[in-house]
Amino acid sequence: MRNKTKLPHIHHSSFRIHHFSLAALLSFAWLVPAGATQQPPSPSQDAGRSLYRIHLRLDFDARSYAGTQTLRWVNRDGRPASVLYFHLYPNLRAGGEAREAGPPAADEPSLEVTGVSVAGGPLQAALEDAGVGLRVQLREAVPPGGSAELTLAFKGTVPEIDADETSLPAHVIQQVGAALRDTREVRRARDTNFFARGVMLLGSFHPVLAARDGGDWRRRVEPSVGDTVFADAADYEVEVVAPRELGVYTSGEETFAIQMGAHRRAFRARGLRSFALVAGRSLRAAEREAGGVRVRSVYTAEHEKTGLRVLNVAAEAARVFAARFGPAPFAAFSVAEVPLVAGLGSTEFSGLAVTASAFYVDFDSPAMRNLPELVREQRASVEESLEFAVAQGVAHQWWGAAVGNDPEREPVLDEALAHWSALLYVRDAHGEERALAAEEEQLRGVYQIYRTFGGEDMPAERPAREYRNSFQYAAVVTSKGALMFVALRRLLGDERFFRALRAYYEANRFEVAQLEDLRAAFVAEAELQQRRVVTRLFNRWLSERRGDEDIAPPNPQLAAALGVNPAQPEPRDRNAFSRLGRFFWRQMTRIR
Repeated sequence: MRNKTKLPHIHHSSFRIHHFSLAALLSFAWLVPAGATQQPPSPSQDAGRSLYRIHLRLDFDARSYAGTQTLRWVNRDGRPASVLYFHLYPNLRAGGEAREAGPPAADEPSLEVTGVSVAGGPLQAALEDAGVGLRVQLREAVPPGGSAELTLAFKGTVPEIDADETSLPAHVIQQVGAALRDTREVRRARDTNFFARGVMLLGSFHPVLAARDGGDWRRRVEPSVGDTVFADAADYEVEVVAPRELGVYTSGEETFAIQMGAHRRAFRARGLRSFALVAGRSLRAAEREAGGVRVRSVYTAEHEKTGLRVLNVAAEAARVFAARFGPAPFAAFSVAEVPLVAGLGSTEFSGLAVTASAFYVDFDSPAMRNLPELVREQRASVEESLEFAVAQGVAHQWWGAAVGNDPEREPVLDEALAHWSALLYVRDAHGEERALAAEEEQLRGVYQIYRTFGGEDMPAERPAREYRNSFQYAAVVTSKGALMFVALRRLLGDERFFRALRAYYEANRFEVAQLEDLRAAFVAEAELQQRRVVTRLFNRWLSERRGDEDIAPPNPQLAAALGVNPAQPEPRDRNAFSRLGRFFWRQMTRIR
């Protein structure tokens, strides 16, 4: 049963107004909520997209924040709408249980909406779906093509994650455990909204308007091993108030900063599906132009060497993808080092791709002496995996951010394309030999290890909730899905293959695509006699269980060496840790 709780009414005027000069007021005029519900779009807003104007005050040391957002929503559907639905993603809990009333749990983030209003006064609002959904009743229906403007006040907190949960050994052990025990995993809100090792990540800190599908709101959020944030593309204008010594990097491009009692930074971006933020006193950044976009690498001071290497990879990936797929979707984007918890090696937001700090390893540094020798031996594996992860994070700006898809219903759509794109980067940047090695180790090897440990082959096009853990998700959704594009390219040839991808990108940029849109793009570019073959190829790789034939069957020699019996996955041989071979450890140090 859905939990519905009335929210207190609050007027925007009840917030404290800070005094500053007329010039500053004019500078921040775009952050002041408008009074009318029918306003012309901001100069930075696409006329057909919604616009978020957010004022965020960050209390870094208290691991909390508060703010207001004024949303100008444009009704792009053919039917009027009088109700809006928002998602409060930090309140999502793994078991779907309701968030307890009162102070939030110490190890979970929270987001509370303290009021919803328009120029004429407060609006009726109620929580739904265990505090993850917010229903807002408008004063009057918004006709097709019309717009509504409302202001939401909110506040939130994030938990502090133990540093031990974010270390490289923790990541490796977690992946070993997933392989040995086949345990079920669910992505938690704390995975992307937390404080750890002096760095704060706010992956979804504000109320996000739910996506629309054929006139219906996508109200339900289901926890799974995949991504949860799903929204239509929107424009953002965000002001962040935070201590001056704090490095703040976001999904948007910083337009200016000003010191007036508190340090204020302004960011803008167009066509984002989410707006994320990473902050820390030790964070540094370097950037360069590549592929028509400004690419930024964000890293901690102690990892500068690796952070600069990441910048080189991200810039080259952006150049490759812009040339192959079409212009970069955003004016700028960042790749950032963040201390993610074990089980999440990387994650992506619009305009911001994040990789776990655990893999920002300088194997020449004295600190490496503290890591187990078994891990130190994996230098090549870790460095190659980091490069591959950065490239696929950049690719997600094209697939998943610009070309949207529902990550719960069809996760293969962006995951497969992004991982295949990383393989394309390796081929274009390093040549065929390196690409074949990456294909074997990053994709085929993952599937084979999964099957060797008794994992079941299954279709790659299923909803995210049907995959048990990150190991299965990587083997089936990303590996099988990505290798389908290898087969498609071989079938169609480069000219037709890339023409289909460019057409798919152009037709669906800033829209929400479905798997059928991708299939149709390749069928349209195929020769007449190839069209049925293309359709069968999609079905074979995504709908059927042909992984052992098309990729690799379980490896009985490896299973015997590790003491694993795939036919009897439980109980596992706990002494397998002492017999782990080089191939297995190479796979376990991959970023997933």
